[in-house]
Amino acid sequence: MLVTVLVVSIYVGIIVFWHFYTPDFNITIQNPGADNRPEESARSADDVVIGEFFMRYDEATSSLTGQWACFRGSDYKNIASTSATFNFSSDFPVQWKVETGEGYAAPVIYNGLVYLLDYDEKLSSDALRCFSLETGTELWRRWYRVPMKRNHGFSRTAPVVTGKYVITVGPMGHVMCCNPITGELKWTLDMQKQFETEVPHWYSGQCPRIEDNQLILAPAGKEVLMVGIDCETGEIAWQTPNSIGYKMSHSSVMPMMLLGKKTYIYSGIGGVCGISGDVADKGKLLWHVDTWKPSVVAPSPLQLSSNEILLTAGYGAGGALLQVKHTDGKWSATIVDRYKSNEGASSEQQTPILYEQMVITIPPKDGGIIRSKLVAYSPSNLRTPIWESAADERFGLGPYFVINNYLFALKDDGELYVYQLQQRRMTLVKKQRIMNGRDAWGPMAYADGYLMLGDADWVYCLKIN
Repeated sequence: MLVTVLVVSIYVGIIVFWHFYTPDFNITIQNPGADNRPEESARSADDVVIGEFFMRYDEATSSLTGQWACFRGSDYKNIASTSATFNFSSDFPVQWKVETGEGYAAPVIYNGLVYLLDYDEKLSSDALRCFSLETGTELWRRWYRVPMKRNHGFSRTAPVVTGKYVITVGPMGHVMCCNPITGELKWTLDMQKQFETEVPHWYSGQCPRIEDNQLILAPAGKEVLMVGIDCETGEIAWQTPNSIGYKMSHSSVMPMMLLGKKTYIYSGIGGVCGISGDVADKGKLLWHVDTWKPSVVAPSPLQLSSNEILLTAGYGAGGALLQVKHTDGKWSATIVDRYKSNEGASSEQQTPILYEQMVITIPPKDGGIIRSKLVAYSPSNLRTPIWESAADERFGLGPYFVINNYLFALKDDGELYVYQLQQRRMTLVKKQRIMNGRDAWGPMAYADGYLMLGDADWVYCLKIN
């Protein structure tokens, strides 16, 4: 009992002392900046310094000369060629692999070097990474802080590379141009700040394109629809006013020769347009169509003939055939056919391929009995399939492309299929489990016998010939 009274008395005394005691010292008010904190560490999330950090890890030289320099390759067809032969009797060996941030960005290849725009979640940073194609050794990395929340991953674009430049478009529309060998930063551009671009849901999916030493982009901002930027200086060479009010989609600009006219085709949110790529009137809006305007567009337009373009999109949009005309000096375009995903050639994410009079695609999940299969159509009849893969050969949103007369297709769970392409038919010649993958959606790349592919978390390099 005595102990209890003593303990209570001590606690009461402490409380009384705490209430009545006044500390005898002066309090100094600290003004902002008095702690000498580096200014850049207090930046707001949208105040991005593009390309601010750099690290070189290794040096490498290569005698390889193969190139897969941009999204769908330099001729935009997603078709590669090689004089080497394939060995289908055994598994393709994995040459190397590298873990990445969650995303669906695609690598590009140039003279023995691999370039990939990654996202480092620990550093909240976009990162352009350069690897040796032969060994997978990371050579250098340039990155910048851009805090984002995961939204089906982060990065989802392929860089573009030449002998003088490697250019990336980040998930939030940040453009970065570097020297492809040294990683030296040349110039940068923030499309949201400069053009008031509205970055689409699930982030930017537009892949950059270089034509005649100019970077071609469709910022689809408040005032500017499309722009050509000098690759050396970063200065704007030409721009197309956004008089038609398009917004940025996930689709990429596709250069085409239509009725003898170099044209940049863009499928934006709001419609499809054709913009002159000729020197005489580069950047001029030639035509636009607003009768095809899905709310989400990921596949890029596919040229079928000198005046016909296949348009596809997911979320119930299906497909459409656009026809371009040039009469009495005036350009026009019309949607001449349109159908649901279960009625004709369609795609949700990957851009179809035109190969030897076959339009090869993967219909979306609303494509009926052919959903997620590989399906081929004739360009003259986009409604009736001429070939489809077997019932258990369904690829989801996985990528596919052609090397010589073989179609390489990756299921979105990481299983690789190879088909031999023949006139109006395809024959399965090989399948191989590459990974127990998750969302293997990023486009593939090929050069010098190496095939690059991956899922949401890894990039793999296979030696296929």
